[in-house]
Amino acid sequence: MRLSDPPPSKPLRADARRNRDALLATARDAFVAGELDVRIEEIARRAGVGVGTLYRHFETREAMIEAVYRQEIDRLCGSAAELLDALPADEALEAFLRRLVDHIAMNLGLAAALTAVMGSASPAFAHGSQKLLEALGLLMNAAAALGRIRADVAPKTVLMALGGVCAAHGQPGWEEGARAVIALLIDGLRFGVAPGPAARS
Repeated sequence: MRLSDPPPSKPLRADARRNRDALLATARDAFVAGELDVRIEEIARRAGVGVGTLYRHFETREAMIEAVYRQEIDRLCGSAAELLDALPADEALEAFLRRLVDHIAMNLGLAAALTAVMGSASPAFAHGSQKLLEALGLLMNAAAALGRIRADVAPKTVLMALGGVCAAHGQPGWEEGARAVIALLIDGLRFGVAPGPAARS
């Protein structure tokens, strides 16, 4: 069975949910801090959870790392709708792209841990790409419908454009470069569009 296709399961009890959340939060903190080789038993100890409970939630270290990565991606992409409620659609798009850069900067250790144990072809990365495309599609469709950006650019194109500079993470000044690319992307998406009201989606 692939980790990317978990079987349907019953909702967790409140205590089981708390234990799982504690494990994921502790694991995320460790990976973000660069503790790529931390043992999952140590994560259980820090989270105040027994080893038996740990293995009931995550059969392998790989499963835990993937779950943390998925949680972070889902949290990032879930913010797209929140931004759309709070800002004009084109500004929500720009804010989301900036959050994406922040997400990459904060989760370098997590991505490195996942790559180390599963390789760059991990299903979690494919899941992340799909979720990002869906979030970008939501924001770009809303902005285009309001006449705030062009309608002839696909979300995949935007993700590819930003992905190039984000792939250079770790290089001096890469975050500033990524934000400069975002500004260029937004300017390009707005190019040729007649100014309209800053309507909210």
